[in-house]
Amino acid sequence: MNTATVPDPRTAAALAARRRKTEASLDRVHQALARLCREKAQISVAAVARRADVSRTFLYDNAEARAAVASAMDQAGERRSRTLAEQDDEREATWRERALNAEEALKAAHAEILAQRTRTGELLGQIRDLQAEWTEEAIQRITTENTTLKQRVRQLTTDNRTLDERLKAARSNLRFQDRRVADLEARIADSTVR
Repeated sequence: MNTATVPDPRTAAALAARRRKTEASLDRVHQALARLCREKAQISVAAVARRADVSRTFLYDNAEARAAVASAMDQAGERRSRTLAEQDDEREATWRERALNAEEALKAAHAEILAQRTRTGELLGQIRDLQAEWTEEAIQRITTENTTLKQRVRQLTTDNRTLDERLKAARSNLRFQDRRVADLEARIADSTVR
């Protein structure tokens, strides 16, 4: 006799409900993983459980959910590795460019320093030449002549002022004399007319 056990309808309904709940949870897990990938957020069991509104136990116990999370974490790790490698390449290129710029600036600075040293040497040579031409006796003589010339300028300025005052006085006297002559001529003309 073949006695196959027929499941109880309530058990079948409970199993179907449990299957639907599991499928809905798996669907939420896949959506949460897709969102985390789009946002380029860090993928972890805790983050997926929070986003999918499922327990961590579900993610560990359910083989499909565990595989999906592991796969997403691997892809994120590869993506992060690629991103880090790209960032390292960019940083290396930036540093290489900075190093080349610094090297060029250093060469320019050395050339400028050499030019300045050459110019300084030329100017020091000119100063030494000038100092060699002027002995202490010549400097003393020129200083004495300079002092004498300054005194002479002061004397000439004073003389010029005195002569200017005399010229003004002479012009004033001349105007007075011109008026007096004109007055005398007018008197003489009056006396001859009478």
